Amino acid sequence: MERSNHTVTEFILLGFTTDPVMQLVLFALFLGVYSMTLLGNTTLIVLICNDSRLHTPMYFFIGNLSFLDLWYSSVYTPKILVTCISEDKSISFAGCLCQFFFSAGLAYSECYLLAAMAYDRYMAISRPLVYSQAMSFKLCGLLVAASYFGGFTNSSIITKRIFSLNYCSGNFIEDFFCDLLPLVKLACGKIGNYQGLMYFLLASNVITPTTLILSSYVFIIATILRIRNTQSRLKAFSTCSSHLISVTLYYGSILYIYARPRSNYSVGSDKIVSTFYTVVFPMLNPMIYSLRNKDVKEAVKKLFK
Repeated sequence: MERSNHTVTEFILLGFTTDPVMQLVLFALFLGVYSMTLLGNTTLIVLICNDSRLHTPMYFFIGNLSFLDLWYSSVYTPKILVTCISEDKSISFAGCLCQFFFSAGLAYSECYLLAAMAYDRYMAISRPLVYSQAMSFKLCGLLVAASYFGGFTNSSIITKRIFSLNYCSGNFIEDFFCDLLPLVKLACGKIGNYQGLMYFLLASNVITPTTLILSSYVFIIATILRIRNTQSRLKAFSTCSSHLISVTLYYGSILYIYARPRSNYSVGSDKIVSTFYTVVFPMLNPMIYSLRNKDVKEAVKKLFK
């Protein structure tokens, strides 16, 4: 990538606070969350790989979601932990670029993967007789590969645009990682295409997957409403509840950050929301997909036995 015409060689991550005591508290908090993220997602992957009852398309996608969350959380949290206990808050220009590229690519990939999971639920409920044939391992693999391809293709485009800007407003990033809005805030010169960049970001990575998810659930709800037995109806809906919770939390936080006008940009509230979808959400996903899941509970019992 051609480096932009600027004098910035590194950025300073201001993080949350400069109070040494609070930094230690945040270090302990983030370390606990990261440990639970690693433990929860790794355990779920091991269970899905080892238990033959979980060798289904739904759990194939859940396993890939856990793998993505492991990688996603590891892009941010180790650097946050170092920043909390070190006086050196800097990150090199190349390091910031890499962090932005991988974080954006993984975030967009998760958007597409959640859409693929919605399609899987549509096939399971609306087309149960042909589900196993329609959702073959080959198709599931292609959907996962397409999710990563779409996510990292868009990430490459956006990373090139952002890091080709001139940064003449200092090098202090008012956040704990290299994100789009804080970086744009430091840029000067021709940034009039910022709004067009945001429209592209939302349309390709949020609105398109959201449309696919909503379309899938329209057909799912229509199918569930045609089921006469109340217990069967509740059972069908329960298979989608975990995915709905995951989609609502993830897309809700992303839309809050990126769908607002630039004039409404708030450092404090955006830090909290970005912390949720980058650090906390990867920890919650294993809980969302396992706490109410009988198959996973049985797999845990079998593993300990």
